Amino acid sequence: MTTYTARPIEPGVLKELRDVDDAGRACVPFVEGEGGSPLRCCLRRSERGERVALVSYAPLRRWAAWVGVDPGAYDEQGPVFVHAEECGGPGGGGRYPFARPGVLRAVRRYSGEGRILGGRLLDLPSTPDESLDAAFSEAFADPEVALVHVRAVEYGCFLYEVRRP
Repeated sequence: MTTYTARPIEPGVLKELRDVDDAGRACVPFVEGEGGSPLRCCLRRSERGERVALVSYAPLRRWAAWVGVDPGAYDEQGPVFVHAEECGGPGGGGRYPFARPGVLRAVRRYSGEGRILGGRLLDLPSTPDESLDAAFSEAFADPEVALVHVRAVEYGCFLYEVRRP
């Protein structure tokens, strides 16, 4: 079976977002009061007392610029939580972050030209990693799929990206 990797936001991009985000706004850090925010820099939940920031991020736009394509109207940006200062990145919890039984996830497929090719809604079962593995295998069985975005259904937030192995 193919192994898939949840990709955090790249360190160079994080550095930019901690200055000015993808909506052109200055980063405004705050101290996490209760914790639990999904951090896209290290792919874990925040802890009480950590300095974090909510920034606007355009994951498809940045990927498209990196590969030299124009995502057109599929370019979108949305809020993501990141540590306010550089962190150590993912520390190795589960294979797929923010996955627990009973949560809904959308797995959105994109072509090499940055166009949406469809997606899948997942109601994660008692074995969430297996369900996500199956969804990624299904997505990448289509040779047109270059990457997928995993999103939280309740807010539509981007959680992480998985690229073709």
